[in-house]
Parts: sequence; C-alpha cells; structure tokens
Amino acid sequence: MSTRSNAQTADSTPRPARSAAPAHRARATRCTEALRDIAEDCTVVSEALLLTAYNAASPNTELLQRLVSLRDLADEAIAVVVVRQRAQGEPLADLAPILELTEDRLRKKYVPPSVDRALAARRRPKPVTSAQSAAAAADTPILRRPGQRLACALTLMRNGSGRRQREIAEQMGVHESYVSRMLSGQRDVSWRHVRIICDVCGVDPELMKPLWEAAANVQPSNTEDPVQYLRTYLQGLHYALGSPDPELILAAAQRTISADDLDRAMTGPGVPDWPVIERLTVLLQSLPNITRPLWRRAQAAAESAPTATAS
Repeated sequence: MSTRSNAQTADSTPRPARSAAPAHRARATRCTEALRDIAEDCTVVSEALLLTAYNAASPNTELLQRLVSLRDLADEAIAVVVVRQRAQGEPLADLAPILELTEDRLRKKYVPPSVDRALAARRRPKPVTSAQSAAAAADTPILRRPGQRLACALTLMRNGSGRRQREIAEQMGVHESYVSRMLSGQRDVSWRHVRIICDVCGVDPELMKPLWEAAANVQPSNTEDPVQYLRTYLQGLHYALGSPDPELILAAAQRTISADDLDRAMTGPGVPDWPVIERLTVLLQSLPNITRPLWRRAQAAAESAPTATAS
C-alpha cells in the first residue's frame, strides 16, 4: 500500500522538461526554419498591404485579402511554435495562457504530424510586383548588382597584377575585346574564365567563387561550409571595393557597427546578427537580398554545431 502511495506522490511531483529525442530535435530544427520562412513571408505580405493601403484607389476587397493572408501566416506560425515547444520537450502550460486555450486543447488542435504535412505543402507568397516595387528595382544602382561586383573584383585583380588583357585572352583562346567586355560587366563570365583570370593574376579563385555564384544565380553547394562561405562572400565584396582599410569602413558605417562586428563578419569567430551583416552588405556595395539567404544558412550551421564554427 505504501508503495502505491509513493508512486502516486512521485507521479504528482512536477518534472523538468526532458531533453528531446533525435526525431524531436529534427522536428524542432524544421520548425525553427519554418518560423524564419513565415517571418519573411509576413514581411512580403506586409509590404504588399502597405502599398495597397497607400493607394487610394485600392478596393476594400484587395485590402481584406492582404489582411487575411497576414492572419493565415500568423495562424501558421502559432501552430509551428506550439509544435516546436513540444519537440523541445517544453511544457505546453507555458503557451496556454498566451493563446487563452487549455493544454489539452493545444495538444489536440496542433498535432505534430499534421503540422509537418502542412509545412511540407505550403507555398510561400511571391514578392510584390506592383509598379512601385518594379520602379524601386529599376532604381537599384548598377554597381550593386552581383554581376558588376564580380566585374569590379576581376578588373581590380587584373590591374593589380600588371597583366595585360591580351595575356588573359590568349589563355582563354578568345579575342581581347571579349575579355574587355567581361571585365566591364557587359558580358557574363563563366566559372572557367574566372579561374583563368585568377590563375593569370595569381589570385586564389576560391575568393571569387561566391561572387561568381551570386552573379550566375548558382546556389551554394551543400558541401560548402555555410559559415566560411558567408565570410568568403563578404571578403570578395571587400576585394571588389578595393580592399578599404577597416577604419574607412567603420567611418562609413557611422558607428552602426563596431570593429569587433567587422572582424567577426569577415574572419570569425561565429556569425554576427543579421543587422550587422545587412549593414556591412550595403557598405560593401552589395544587396541584402543576396546576403540574407547566405546568412541564414550560416546562422543555422552555427546554431547546430557551435564548436565547429567558433574559429
């Protein structure tokens, strides 16, 4: 009898959250990535809502559709947060008061396999394609475009090496004018040609690889270390800008980033927060929409293996 009493007492004692099993850890990781996607999607829809709201001729039906889309995204995000809470082994009691639901209701409403299937099938909203956003894209300075950043880097490389365009053209087996158009950004450059230019000029082509992949719209390989890839991309942008001294970059930043932020972004350790990378991207004459997915990959890698990315 006393044994039964002891068991009941033990069962009623609050227990700390248990560490998640491997399958649950994987689900928690998927939920974290999904939350980041949904947060970015909210930004896309919010931008569309803002443009619609400022257009006096916009019908109420269009405004309502934007609002419904935002509501749906919020509902998706709530489901993901609840499932992540369970996958992390944390109590639903922490979330129940915020959502004004009971733990039992949360458990029944947000079933992990159902949320998994919904995430696998979800479609992300497309960015705004209004006349305003199209005009903004057209106003993007040419020098910030990825093809021009690569062209600037290759031109500086050639100038710094003292090699002539004729020498590069001979190695490529093309006319000198062909090389001239590549270096000016008037002609797309293949990876083979980038390697030849680097070899002739005595520069490691790996420094140019992220710049070229951004210009060619090539996704980074899964074999690449995401943290090092982000650093190399930033180093390539720095090279394309003429390798300015850190003091000049910090002065241009007007104290929005620190010397430590700059060092961590370029050489580590770790991965700085997005505002630092975003500001540095702009300072190095590139576009945040190119750097952001690289930062996300690096941040995810740093979170999953912090000891491997500490150096």
